[in-house]
Amino acid sequence: MEQSIQKASVLIEALPYIRAFEGKTVVIKYGGSAMTDPVIRRNTAEDVVLMKYVGMNPVVVHGGGPAINRMLKQLGVESRFHEGLRVTTDEVIAVVEMVLAGSINKDLVNLLNIAGGNAVGLSGKDANLLHARKVETADGADIGHVGQIAQVNCRIIQVLCSAGMIPVVAPIATDSQGGTWNVNADTAAGEVAAALKAEKLVFLTDTPGLLADKDDPTTLIHTLQRGEVAGLTERGVISGGMIPKINACMKALDSGVTRTHIIDGRVPHALLLEIFTDKGLGTLVSR
Repeated sequence: MEQSIQKASVLIEALPYIRAFEGKTVVIKYGGSAMTDPVIRRNTAEDVVLMKYVGMNPVVVHGGGPAINRMLKQLGVESRFHEGLRVTTDEVIAVVEMVLAGSINKDLVNLLNIAGGNAVGLSGKDANLLHARKVETADGADIGHVGQIAQVNCRIIQVLCSAGMIPVVAPIATDSQGGTWNVNADTAAGEVAAALKAEKLVFLTDTPGLLADKDDPTTLIHTLQRGEVAGLTERGVISGGMIPKINACMKALDSGVTRTHIIDGRVPHALLLEIFTDKGLGTLVSR
C-alpha cells in the first residue's frame, strides 16, 4: 500500500507539468551514453514516448560521431579534424550520411517504436528540412562538406507531430543544388528548436551539466544567464563540446524558446525527472 501511495504522489507532482506542457514542443538532442548504454537507451525511449502520450510533442535530433569513427576505421578511411570540426571529404560525407541518416536514425526509430511510440526518421534532406551553406574556418582552410544551417523548413515536423508521430532527425543538410552537408548535431538541435519556437530544448550529455571544474561534479552550475557566457568562455569553463551546446541554447532562447537545459543523460529517466518533477537536473540556460 505504501508503494502505491508513493506512486500516486509522484503522479500528482507531475500533474501541473503535464497540464502546462500539453500541446507544447520539446526538442531533445540525443547523444552520449543515452545512445549507447542498453538500459539508458530503453529508459530514454520510454521517456520520449510517455511525453507524447501525455500530450507533448517531442522532437529528437541525434548525433553519432563515435559510430562514424568506427565505420571510417573499418573502411580504412582516415579521420581528421580541423578546429574541432571533422574534415569531410567526398569519401567521408558518403559514410557520414550512411551512418547518421541510415543505421543510427533507423535504430533510434525502432527503439522508440518498440517502446510504444510512432516514430518517423528524417534527415535534413527530407522535405528540405535543413538547408546549409559551407562552414568557413578561421584560417580559411577547406574542410569539405561541413555545413552551417542557413534555413530550417519545419513544416514536415509540424505535420508529423500533428499526426501523432515522433520525428527523429539526423543532422544531414542539403542546399539549393542538392548538395550534402554534415552539420554539428548540437547546432542542428538549436536551430530546429528555434524554428519550431519550442517550449524546451534539452541536451542529453555525459556530464551532470556545465561544471565550474570539469573534474568535479559537485561544481555544477545550476543556472546560467546570457551575461555570464563570455566570462565563463574566457576562463575555459565553457570549452570543447560544451561550446556548441551553449551557443545552441542562446540561439534557441533568442528565437523564442522558453527554456533550455543541459542534463546528464546517464541518469535513468533523466528526461522525466527534468520535465515532470520539482527538482529537475543539470544546468538551466536562460536569457
